[in-house]
Amino acid sequence: MGPGPIDADPRVLRALSTPLVGQYDPVMTGYMNDTMELYRGVWATRNEATVLVDGTSRAGIEAALVSLVRPGQRVLVPVFGRFGHLLVEIARRAQAEVHTIEVPWGEVFPASVVEEAVRRVRPHLVAVVQGDTSTTMNQPLEELGAICARHGALLYTDATASLGGNPFEADAWGIDAATAGLQKCLAGPSGSAPITLSERAVAVVRARSRVEEGLRVEGDPDTDDPVRSNYFDLGMILDYWGPRRLNHHTEATSMLYAARECARILLEEGRQAVIDRHALHGRAMLAGVRGLGLEVFGDVAHKMHNVVAVHIPAGVDGDAGRAAMLADYGIEIGTSFGPLHGRVWRIGTMGYNARRDAVLLTLAALEQTLRRGGVRVPAGGGVDAALEAYAA
Repeated sequence: MGPGPIDADPRVLRALSTPLVGQYDPVMTGYMNDTMELYRGVWATRNEATVLVDGTSRAGIEAALVSLVRPGQRVLVPVFGRFGHLLVEIARRAQAEVHTIEVPWGEVFPASVVEEAVRRVRPHLVAVVQGDTSTTMNQPLEELGAICARHGALLYTDATASLGGNPFEADAWGIDAATAGLQKCLAGPSGSAPITLSERAVAVVRARSRVEEGLRVEGDPDTDDPVRSNYFDLGMILDYWGPRRLNHHTEATSMLYAARECARILLEEGRQAVIDRHALHGRAMLAGVRGLGLEVFGDVAHKMHNVVAVHIPAGVDGDAGRAAMLADYGIEIGTSFGPLHGRVWRIGTMGYNARRDAVLLTLAALEQTLRRGGVRVPAGGGVDAALEAYAA
């Protein structure tokens, strides 16, 4: 019940045990095509370039940034938590000229502030996290695509922690590139990174396309300014997933099965229904921690549905409290990073664990853990408050 990874859905675990097939077996390529179409539904997009990057969510981030940004191009990163700093780190390693704007952790950016920075910096790419689990904040994206389009910039967003549990409209919001992972609201294991690219983004990638020696035929592109990574070259990844099936890597078959099943589960329940479920259990957890007298961190109006951060009560050893929750009740909650490490606990309600029983059990265990740590809390306050939230 932390900020992720979470327990995988049993259906996903079963999918992981499906027998392996060769990477060009018709079953395998059929699954790849099926997975692309499923994730178009997850992302709410018609983008043809909707595939998986083999690796954890960070692999998707790196593939997007290294493929979309040439050395020396300007990138603007609005930083409101630890994972905004990660985008800065990866963009700098891609040799971009990186500019940042920042707000205190626990806040988000008004669209007007982002537009002023875009106007001033004139970036090639704006890279922003949607939901930053380090602070639990959810950056509004609805206006950013239009802002970037007005000023000739691409918009990339890291939706690792938010996709599935919070609204995300790739096409309607004008997002050019987005990446995620399975281990949060999508109810799967870490190890596969869904990505979607708009036609504008694909054009940027294709301008740096290269077909490797040994595969190249007459007329294939061979740029003198290729993407600086071979494994994370999205042009080659798209060629692998596309009709030519040009060899690039051996697809992580079991992770493909898992990613496909994550999308099937989400779309069978209904994309909006899954978002609503995360909102419901997030509200109950928020009410519950407040019912225990805990102070919630950050701007609650912009909190993600799927995780809440609470200030650790004075006099309580945060790490010891987390260890007791795990040892006594088998429940894992998280702390945070940097300036929030040891100051807050982060409690998730995401994916398979966005359930009433998981919320109530966590609150009951947290109450007992706080009592044993010497904190005076209302008897049954967390569970009662959560039940009232559910009743409402």
